[in-house]
Amino acid sequence: MGSHRRLAPSSGPDRGAVAAVGLLSVTAAALGAVPAAATPYDDTRSEVDRLYTEAEKATEAYNAADERADGLRRQVRTAQDGIARQQERVNTLRESLGSLAGAQYRSGGLDPSLVLLLSDDPEEYLEKASVLDRITVRQAGELRRLRGALRSLAQDRAEAARTLGALERSRRAVAAHKKTVEDKLAEARRLLDSLPAGERAAYDRAARSGRADLTGPAAAPASARAAAAVAAARSALGRPYAWGANGPGSFDCSGLTQWAYAQAGVSLPRTSQAQRYAGRRVPLSEARPGDLVLYRSDASHVGMYVGDGRVIHAPYPGAPVRHDPVGMMPVSSVTRV
Repeated sequence: MGSHRRLAPSSGPDRGAVAAVGLLSVTAAALGAVPAAATPYDDTRSEVDRLYTEAEKATEAYNAADERADGLRRQVRTAQDGIARQQERVNTLRESLGSLAGAQYRSGGLDPSLVLLLSDDPEEYLEKASVLDRITVRQAGELRRLRGALRSLAQDRAEAARTLGALERSRRAVAAHKKTVEDKLAEARRLLDSLPAGERAAYDRAARSGRADLTGPAAAPASARAAAAVAAARSALGRPYAWGANGPGSFDCSGLTQWAYAQAGVSLPRTSQAQRYAGRRVPLSEARPGDLVLYRSDASHVGMYVGDGRVIHAPYPGAPVRHDPVGMMPVSSVTRV
């Protein structure tokens, strides 16, 4: 999804002017003529484009927050496992010390002369003291290990509490991004539903327009894994867009490219912004099938180049995974995985 405007040519004296001309050409193609002033259709289309763009940015933010929450959940599980093991070690050490040594540890180790003064039966104390001395010599190391295990257990519990707090904050962020996406998409759907059938069809045609911006013979994929990813992306053609989805039944833009490369045995990050750095950057003019094409200056949309000046991508709600011209909107970079 996004502001489906045409990509300005990569060369020329005034990129902004050329982009503006390109946008007018798309509108003219959809309506048959360039209007002298904005029409209600133009206004609606611009607003839908804006809402789709903002919803996609919120979707990628949602994906990032959700990925962080997943990572924190794994950290919490690991911390809980560590705490359980540490607690078991503490219990074992306490048992090994025995009841008498345990009593000595809990009492803080009273000075023997003070214990003797407080004792009702000095002879009984002296008998116990000899046993205590033997335990102290034999189990001093056990006591040190117990103290260390208790400190480590306390640290693990504190770290787990911090991680749980971060997880709760991340959950709130996920919920906030989810609401933003849903609100934007609901408003876009309302506006699109308000268009007459002819204008809705014109919007769909305009959304699929753009420049190929690539000439010359078709290039082969850069690697076997790129070829496998292209094949996977082609197998997803026609499947529905669903924000936050990464297959196999539905996709958002970065979910599609992540899933396609996963079928080739390659693990990509979840968001389009992170996928931008998942390989080596190449010029658009040198794009080969399997390369990731990032759109807009913030890389909030991604598609997979498949040759012949086209990408496969998951565009926006209501539009299935499909081919579109690589220049359907401004390209920010191309990444070869």
